[in-house]
Amino acid sequence: MDAELGVIGGSGLYRMPELTDVEEIAIETPFGRPSDTITLGTLHGMRVAFIPRHGRAHQHSPSNVPARANFWALKSLGVQWVVSVSAVGSLREEIAPLDFVVPDQVVDRTVRRPRSFFDESGLVVHVTLDEPFCPELRWALTQAAIAAGVRVHDRGTYICIEGPQFSTRAESNLYRSWGLDIIGMTAMPEVRLAREAELCFALLALVTDYDVWHAEEEPVSVSVVLERLHQNVQAAQRALSALIEYLRALPGRCGCRTALQHAIVTDPAAISPEIRQRFSLLLGKYLPG
Repeated sequence: MDAELGVIGGSGLYRMPELTDVEEIAIETPFGRPSDTITLGTLHGMRVAFIPRHGRAHQHSPSNVPARANFWALKSLGVQWVVSVSAVGSLREEIAPLDFVVPDQVVDRTVRRPRSFFDESGLVVHVTLDEPFCPELRWALTQAAIAAGVRVHDRGTYICIEGPQFSTRAESNLYRSWGLDIIGMTAMPEVRLAREAELCFALLALVTDYDVWHAEEEPVSVSVVLERLHQNVQAAQRALSALIEYLRALPGRCGCRTALQHAIVTDPAAISPEIRQRFSLLLGKYLPG
């Protein structure tokens, strides 16, 4: 096992003084290369793998992040838990810039992104997403954020838009009327792929702005997002550092790691040896080669 915890986020997250035994590795997957090389290190005795979602030069737009390669790579490293760290806008007055949110639900409004490992594989797989985020990991992440001294909201609904443009004011107000809480561009398809890979997954959302609905606040822009992210990166690092202790206490009864057990619909007799071999990392315990 190369790592237990995977972190997907900005390239600055892994620059933590507590991280030791740091190395960079390159991985090839059936879905191409991940966003960039993966940084491996040891954090309080636990091996952690960091992937910069958009690449170190921020060369991948939200629509073009190689998410399938990222999650395949983390699975191949033996990762059990994945924390996704991302900037979001707030759709609620009470969720203020510089707050953290650990959402419990998500609405997918993306239109251009691959949504499954199994799209063209000759396999039909239907995982359940009633609880899209791992409840155990959400609890641990919330406790870690509290320990880091951050104002954190332990639930909320994240709407994932396609981007790369920000919303119009009409769209922002529409999402508010739907009862949604935060808005971003990266949660999908990460939620779906994590479940298909049987990985415990949770999202640490760093609030940078009020999107464009708030009459008294500056509308979202790249400069606003980057300024607030810079202010929040050390708090996010503290939360990730504190997370290790809480991960070790988790009972492991969430069900994420058996998500595929009853999800494969295709008759096993019709699944070729080639397909079994290609997806052995994900399906090997259910479909022996």
